[in-house]
Amino acid sequence: MPTYPDAPRVEIADDFGGVLVADPYRYLEDAADARTIEWSAAQSELLADERAQWSTVEHFRERVTALVRAGGISPPYFRRDRCFFMRRQGDQQFSVLWTIDPDGTERVLIDPMDLDPAGLTTLDAWQPSKEGDLLAYQLSESGTEESIVRVMDVVTGAIVDGPIDRARYSPIAWLPGGAAYYYVRRNDPAGLPVGEEQFHRRVWLHRVGTDPSDDVEIFGAGRTITNYYGVSVSLDGRWLQISSSEGTEPRNDLWVADLTTSTLEAPELVEVQVDIDANTSLSFGRDGRAYVGTDRDAPRGRLAVVDPSTPTAEHWIELIAEDDEAVLEDFAIVDGDELEHPLIVVARTRHTVGELTVHDLATGEQVATVPLPGIGTLGGLVERPDGGPLVWFVYTDYTTQPHVYCYDARTGDVTLYSAPPGQIEVPQVVSRQVTYTSADGTTVRMFVISQSDAPDEPRPTILYGYGGFGISMSPGFSATALAWVASGGVYAVASLRGGGEEGEEWHRGGMLAHKQNVFDDFHAAAQWLIDGGWTTRERLAINGGSNGGLLVGAALTQRPDLYGTVVCVAPLLDMVRYVESGLGRTWTVEYGDPAVPEELSWLLDYSPYHRVTEGADYPATLFMVFDNDTRTHPMHGRKLCAALQHATSATRPVLIRQESEVGHGARSLSRGIDEQADMLAFIARWTGLEPR
Repeated sequence: MPTYPDAPRVEIADDFGGVLVADPYRYLEDAADARTIEWSAAQSELLADERAQWSTVEHFRERVTALVRAGGISPPYFRRDRCFFMRRQGDQQFSVLWTIDPDGTERVLIDPMDLDPAGLTTLDAWQPSKEGDLLAYQLSESGTEESIVRVMDVVTGAIVDGPIDRARYSPIAWLPGGAAYYYVRRNDPAGLPVGEEQFHRRVWLHRVGTDPSDDVEIFGAGRTITNYYGVSVSLDGRWLQISSSEGTEPRNDLWVADLTTSTLEAPELVEVQVDIDANTSLSFGRDGRAYVGTDRDAPRGRLAVVDPSTPTAEHWIELIAEDDEAVLEDFAIVDGDELEHPLIVVARTRHTVGELTVHDLATGEQVATVPLPGIGTLGGLVERPDGGPLVWFVYTDYTTQPHVYCYDARTGDVTLYSAPPGQIEVPQVVSRQVTYTSADGTTVRMFVISQSDAPDEPRPTILYGYGGFGISMSPGFSATALAWVASGGVYAVASLRGGGEEGEEWHRGGMLAHKQNVFDDFHAAAQWLIDGGWTTRERLAINGGSNGGLLVGAALTQRPDLYGTVVCVAPLLDMVRYVESGLGRTWTVEYGDPAVPEELSWLLDYSPYHRVTEGADYPATLFMVFDNDTRTHPMHGRKLCAALQHATSATRPVLIRQESEVGHGARSLSRGIDEQADMLAFIARWTGLEPR
């Protein structure tokens, strides 16, 4: 057994209405505490000693690097006679934002490495004006995701507006002409209670070139402090749409305003839906109608049309009905003189596999099925805002990098529009979708990627999952998965409840009081892989990040007998104090609020930090946390690492990898490769993989 750094246990317990919850490693929440500093330094030494035994780090670094060398490409986004797109050459650290001028000239607009050669600045979001002559873009530094908005003149490259801070996750809703836009910004933290600095968002109207302190507050005052807001303006500038949701709840309130009958500063908002348990959004068509995408009375989604002047549900006319098995994901309208009549292209996922159909825009009747390059995932249907017969989309699967295709409604043809700029050699692997049964009899699906159609012998296997927030684990190109399988392993991805693979009911079957279903689905996936001869307990590793980090943290504390190796990335693990840091308070609608007695009981039933058992034989475990993570605080990994090191009876190590100057999301390519190489090398060491 490794000799672990000293981590004194302190006598601290929180009293939740008579329920005492011990927290012996509370001091590890504070990165500046002398005990945390000493502990972290000792953990780094321990990791370095263990890392010296990882014989495959360079192998996996080379494998992953080779598989990302082709780079990447986005769909085109048109504004009148100008096009915007993202592209990354194979050796570039970040994707670069380009424009194609009206004369066909390609130009770089934003290259994060030009702005910051250290690779610590990320381009978080961007939005051209409706005319395409201005570009609002958002940058953040060192992984904080604290976006700052600026506006660029697209022709000259000059910065004509900004900076505006506190704009994290803000949409930019341009008004025609580019003189102003609506956006979302947090209130000045100087006047807020301690701990509420990440909340108190408002919708504002900003006029380009003016001081943001003069911006007009449009919406949000007096509402729940953890609300997120969305805002958009129709292409013709007539209709303003504002949505509101409490944290990440799977429902929203929605309003519209006619900007031709009210002022920009005081739009007269009309309710579309308020206090309705559904997610709804409007898209304003070129035909004057609003297209309603909703899961109201349709957990897999449906599409309706309505006159935006009377937008409430009793006026909706159903256009595309809910499918019994497929989830509605997106749509795009194609029209123009070259078509006999306008059409609507609809993207769905059937058990996570993408499909594309074409319907009559007037009646919703299906008239065609669009052939796809394979059995995989579609992304981002893109139409020209000013209309036309073309739709662009991205296609990917487990062996195909994302490529951009164009569907032409005039001919029904699908053609390759753009491919990643470089070439790579993709390993020969087989992917299959299987079904298995969870503890309560629910059928769950899983993808298994390997070198053969059936198990020839038990192999080192990585089981990956997420299971939360309605996020689907759809088939997609993964350099990590391919590097592992090409080296002789098996990689599996389970479509757990809590995700969106089967619609909103599937999501709700794994949230709040039903969160244990997610973990049961995961345990059952592991057992299926073992029973089927794909692997053994000793050769089975599990991996997840963020909410998926909670998943594998719960898995290892509930069933340490089932898993041999665990990699837990940027996790939530203390489900009692998760609300005290980062964005935790916005997630009580997904997990529950520890201040509510019944919900505290749900959380304590599975909270990994509170389920550690003295003397248990725990798997080899690696926590990977990031110092600037403003979503899931690194204290979660530190505290469970200390608790497991204290409790475990195993000879397999419990380790933590702590990385500075990065956060929860985007990071430079080289840092991402280093992270994946370390993860795979650790798993290889403890599952016994010897790369071919």
